[in-house]
Amino acid sequence: MSNRWKLITKGLVKDNPTFALVLGMCPTLGTTTSAINGMGMGVATMCVLILSNIVISAVARFIPDKVRIPSYIVIISAFVTIVQLLMQAYLPSLYETLGLFIPLIVVNCIVLGRAEAFANKNGVIDSACDGLGIGLGFTLSLTVVGLVREILGSGSAFGWKFMAPDGMLLFVLAPGAFIVLGYLMVLFRKLTTK
Repeated sequence: MSNRWKLITKGLVKDNPTFALVLGMCPTLGTTTSAINGMGMGVATMCVLILSNIVISAVARFIPDKVRIPSYIVIISAFVTIVQLLMQAYLPSLYETLGLFIPLIVVNCIVLGRAEAFANKNGVIDSACDGLGIGLGFTLSLTVVGLVREILGSGSAFGWKFMAPDGMLLFVLAPGAFIVLGYLMVLFRKLTTK
């Protein structure tokens, strides 16, 4: 049990996809204009990660090496389609905001990387724990980046406006994403390096 707990916590800090491994930069920079958007994208990616890791772990020994990666992409795209349809049905405003970034989960290097590096070599439960840990780390990263951008850019947090004047527009735009991500990566490294 403690080994599985380590798999989950490793994704939060040591193997954090955004701040430690510097993976998934496209959704990190593109969807984090607010904390809700970042959290929504993170949760969608986490669901795909967990489900695809489980299935890939279960069927990996039956897939020939020559078609391994295309097979993983088909499995991942099936789960992305399910998540996309569920978001479209039950969270239409978030779905509209995230738009093109939801289908791009299929080619997200985090999801395919975990399938190749972990799920095809480990058991179903361990692969689910790995997907949960990496997914939680990614969700936390996107939420924090989105929260900082939202506070600085529009003076609100999770949609709640707490500053009367608007913030600095720069942080809502693309350059603000790079600035916030850079400073947060430095802070993360400073806090996690001994």
